[in-house]
Amino acid sequence: MLMDTHAHLTDPRFAGDLDEVLARAWAAGVGIILDVGDSAASSAAAVERSRGDRRVFAAVGVHPNRASDASPEDLDRIGALALDPGVAALGETGLDFHRRHAPREAQERILRLTLALAVSTGLPVVLHCRDAYAALIGTLGEPRHAGVRGVVHCFSGSADDAAALLGMGFLLSVGGPITYPGNARLREIARSAPLDRLLIETDCPWLPPEGERGRRNEPALVARVAEALARLRGASPGEIAQATTENALRLFTRMAARV
Repeated sequence: MLMDTHAHLTDPRFAGDLDEVLARAWAAGVGIILDVGDSAASSAAAVERSRGDRRVFAAVGVHPNRASDASPEDLDRIGALALDPGVAALGETGLDFHRRHAPREAQERILRLTLALAVSTGLPVVLHCRDAYAALIGTLGEPRHAGVRGVVHCFSGSADDAAALLGMGFLLSVGGPITYPGNARLREIARSAPLDRLLIETDCPWLPPEGERGRRNEPALVARVAEALARLRGASPGEIAQATTENALRLFTRMAARV
């Protein structure tokens, strides 16, 4: 069974044909999708979808690029949503110093509030990081965040960043970018990282695999990510599917309880 551990099914680009998108995913062997929120509203929509389909789970949180827009009431709403049994994780949260749609201070505030919620609930976190790995690793290493588990989705850092995060107990997730010709460094990290610490994802509707670039990504294409990772590691796609799904179920324990 394949698992897409990072999808954005609430994105408007899926509004017209989501039933067909999901049907293609199930036909491609995808057994579970983690529908990731980036705001209080999209998180609530993800939770509602998880209630209607036991193959879909939700992650609830505020994306760093939306940090300036998040009110205290939004964070209270995220905390309330986190109690729903269909919620497998908090996020996505993190730091993004590439586009800087929100000031660093606002991003760090939301990240720390989310990590505090992870401490109190025991839920893992789905982390976004772009051009901010030193700051993210520093924040995760603060004593108040001891015991927080999670995954850095669509990992794009250096080998040293990967080693630091793995050493702290976090998982790394890879997606379509490992198929892009210019990403040799990322492929080497995906090849050499312990297999029991890797997840696969699409981050749809963004970042489709090579050959689909310029088109909308969707959960069925996580099979292409599994195939690419299998080639890198000298394994079969089935072995990669089994290993990464087992990894996800160990991390997202509410999934394991419902599958």
